Amino acid sequence: MVEDSEPFRKFICSTLGEKPELQIVAEVTDGLQAVQKAEELQPDIIVLDIGLPSLNGIEAARRIRRLVPQSKILFVSQESSADVVRGALGTGAHGYVLKTDAGRELVEGVNAVLRGEQFVGRRFSRRDFVEGSDEVASGANNSFASSRRNLDIDRRHEAGFYSDDRPFLNGVTQFIGTALKAGNAAIVVATESHRNSLLGRLAAHGVDIAAAIVQGRYTRWMLPTRSQESWSMGCLIQLDF
Repeated sequence: MVEDSEPFRKFICSTLGEKPELQIVAEVTDGLQAVQKAEELQPDIIVLDIGLPSLNGIEAARRIRRLVPQSKILFVSQESSADVVRGALGTGAHGYVLKTDAGRELVEGVNAVLRGEQFVGRRFSRRDFVEGSDEVASGANNSFASSRRNLDIDRRHEAGFYSDDRPFLNGVTQFIGTALKAGNAAIVVATESHRNSLLGRLAAHGVDIAAAIVQGRYTRWMLPTRSQESWSMGCLIQLDF
């Protein structure tokens, strides 16, 4: 597990830790450590962020593929630029999941990659992300800094169904947190209990909710009591690009 954000690293480790067939053998926080640990431990799969200290994830993946070609790589990143995704897969990585979608796609992506399949999050069109080349990866690496400032996310509506609160709240927290930290807006419609849970989780992720509310970037609508009886959980999120 390679991730420099401690809250998100804990979220991923907790999620994967619920799968008895998986064992997390190491947690590291920068790209150089990722390369060193990959060569030392030769894991079956490496869950890798892109925005890392010392060495970004795309360059780390390129080095890991040379040193430990049998280790599979699943990128989990907030980068949604098509060029960055193509570049990440162009290193020879087997999959790509957006952090905002990790609550519902992480385990599925890990399982697919371990089976030897390529996995690209549903937010993207799979036909646009066939396995690329090192030239594509190099181009994405060079444009990485600008891509962080100019996210290219398609405008669309999505629905998700959850069997219990925990994966729902984990996924929504990451989604809202990424939106607000990027300067975008989020509108949340939820029961009072879910609204309160989200506020606590967002605060734990370092999101200044009070400032976002004052700036008009975070609006909360609570479901009426009668609606709460029939909606055990519900959330509408709108990103304003």
